[in-house]
Amino acid sequence: MKTKHVVLSGLILLKFILQYTLIDPVYELHRDEFLHLDQAQHLAWGYTSVPPFTSWISWIILQLGNGVFWVKFFPALFGAITLLVVWKTIEELKGGWFALLLGAISVIFSALIRINMLYQPNSPDILAWTLLFFTILKFINSQNSKWLWYAGITFAFGFLNKYNIVFLLIGLLPAILITEHRTIFRNKHFYYAIILAALLIMPNLIWQYMNGFPVFKHLDELARTQLVNVNRFDFVKEQLLFFMGSLFVILAAFVAFFIYKPFRKYRIFGWSFLFIISLFVYLKAKGYYAIGLYPIFLAFGAVYLEQLLSGKRIKYVRPVILALPILMFFPLLQIAFPNRTPQEIRQHPEKYKDFGLLRWEDGKDHDLPQDFADMQGWKELAQKVDLAMASIPDKEHTLVLCDNYGQAGAINYYSAIKNISAVSMNADYINWLRLDQEIRNVILVQEASDDDPERNKEKPMFETVERVGEITNEFAREKGTAIYVLKNAKTDINEILRKEIAERKSRK
Repeated sequence: MKTKHVVLSGLILLKFILQYTLIDPVYELHRDEFLHLDQAQHLAWGYTSVPPFTSWISWIILQLGNGVFWVKFFPALFGAITLLVVWKTIEELKGGWFALLLGAISVIFSALIRINMLYQPNSPDILAWTLLFFTILKFINSQNSKWLWYAGITFAFGFLNKYNIVFLLIGLLPAILITEHRTIFRNKHFYYAIILAALLIMPNLIWQYMNGFPVFKHLDELARTQLVNVNRFDFVKEQLLFFMGSLFVILAAFVAFFIYKPFRKYRIFGWSFLFIISLFVYLKAKGYYAIGLYPIFLAFGAVYLEQLLSGKRIKYVRPVILALPILMFFPLLQIAFPNRTPQEIRQHPEKYKDFGLLRWEDGKDHDLPQDFADMQGWKELAQKVDLAMASIPDKEHTLVLCDNYGQAGAINYYSAIKNISAVSMNADYINWLRLDQEIRNVILVQEASDDDPERNKEKPMFETVERVGEITNEFAREKGTAIYVLKNAKTDINEILRKEIAERKSRK
């Protein structure tokens, strides 16, 4: 047992090391990370696009100093716990050393490394899916009703992190109905677990109700602006890439469900996979929405392959099998991680283009993958906003107003000015805009696409309107975003903003 603990600890340490070393220092935090970090200053039971769990972790990060180390630590931690759950699943399936190592290596050397690099709800989402499957496995093996309670708690945790886990529930229910596990509907603890989960997520549901269910508005906006450029073929292709080096392990799991007698009682996992994938394909979902399905299948596949390779004559193949996920990972290492500078990527774009990584949500190809471009230009923006703020004597009555949440969050994170409190009419920031103090000056941050370089709209409202800078980083998605200083308001800016907020909320 001690040896297993040492090996597992070493694998988890390797996981953490990779998470920190596969990011080139030239890259900054990601656009989405800033929004989640700012939620720590505005704790609530819900937000426009996500439930509250991420804000709780952000509050912990804030107490730890809000440094980049801790921002990267928590997604890496959730990835490490996912690895631990896969390890425990293999032990539950009576897998030996080969299965344990194959499952762990398959988890580590996969697209999960990229997912676990960013501070977003995706890492705990994948953990929640894996953990929920594990509780179901434990219940099937033990018939101990406590695992139904654990499943209810796990679902609630996943729901309070990201609503994506609802798709797991939708796919799991028909899988239960067509297998022998439908007897669960006669177990009173199944309904108690549902009640427990409902009670745990109730504060968020109440928040959604009190705020007009912004999640549905967010999903509608997502469908109109992002999913419209997603096609079903790309979704299927991405599924093959996530665990490219261990795809054979996942396929082995599916085969095992139908021909390996000890696994027949686990067919519920195979059926749920088919139902969920079919639903995602129909909805034209983003590829990574389904990534939480796979870790549990790595456990099943690893155990089945261990049985297939148990003969004396074929045991020598095992080291080759263990090496495959690592060897196949190297092509992904060259393109899937921000470990090359933007200049290097622009000079050698071929592989990135072949895998469709240069295509953004607008459906066009660019110099960098969109995620990488969203990690450029933020420090420059914050520094230039600080300079703009230095030119205004009356800082207490100055508002930093941005076009989008990325700009506002980046300024709040990187600014050297304490409590600069940049806001936006975008995402959750529209609810965080405080108008209880008179606004006399505005630092306006506007995207490059805005057709008003001289800010004619604002000139009648202020004594002076001056463009003082813009983002010049050629690789930044925000390149050209301009900064304006609007001094000495001649009208009631607070009232204008109140009307603008009311109008935007009514449009939504």
